Amino acid sequence: MPNIESAIKRARTSQIANESNSAKLSKMRTAMKKFEKAVEENADNQQELLVAATREIDMVSAKGLIHQNKANREKSRLAKKIAK
Repeated sequence: MPNIESAIKRARTSQIANESNSAKLSKMRTAMKKFEKAVEENADNQQELLVAATREIDMVSAKGLIHQNKANREKSRLAKKIAK
């Protein structure tokens, strides 16, 4: 446990950021899984789920939680699944 006041504040800030970042990443993964499940079941709402998943990926990438290359790779893989 930190003793210095600024270190205590930094630890608190870091914990809050960690929770927020984890939630954003989880939301992205959930959107991707929903889309993949819709593709497997050949559902009607595939296109709108693709848009939602792409938006989540872009938001997470913009926050710096994943690299831009990873974001582009994931979006490309999702788009390929709908093209089949």
